[in-house]
Amino acid sequence: MSKVHTVAVLVGSLRKESINRKIAKALAELAPASLDLRIVEIRDLPLYDEDIDNDTPPAAYGTFRSALKDADAYLFVTPEYNRSIPGALKNAIDVASRPYGKSAFGHGKPGAVVSASPGAIGGFGANHQLRQALVFLDVPLLQQPEAYLGGAGKFFDESGDLGDSVKPFLQKFIDAFAAWVTLNAKD
Repeated sequence: MSKVHTVAVLVGSLRKESINRKIAKALAELAPASLDLRIVEIRDLPLYDEDIDNDTPPAAYGTFRSALKDADAYLFVTPEYNRSIPGALKNAIDVASRPYGKSAFGHGKPGAVVSASPGAIGGFGANHQLRQALVFLDVPLLQQPEAYLGGAGKFFDESGDLGDSVKPFLQKFIDAFAAWVTLNAKD
């Protein structure tokens, strides 16, 4: 069997039952055997502050940075707040990318972005803002299929199970991401 690539999954919503967390879990279930998706929590990260990021930064910074350094790839699954990425996700990116010159994002490690919203445009603004930041951080992103999931509030039934309407697209997406990771992973 080929290498199993560890994927650090960052969910932009902090709610335990958020649509985006459910989508991240569904993608983990649909992922081929070549991917091991692991949600890396951002909930407990203190706001990035260079004054506390010194010789003894907060333990949460170190734990988070280590999880990203150890990953072979990154998957971002996020809602859109006010046509932008959620503040908690932006903070996580800031924590991971600092101090300057010591980014926890592996240079050239592959990534992908999924944005989901109950609204019609599926988090388009957040998706593109996140892509813009990740270009600067040298995370080459999967280009196709693009994943802007509008109407996401209807994807799961009362039991929390993924409905059949979106499952084929998510399967296509995770399969394409697996191929992207295999092609671009820094083994």
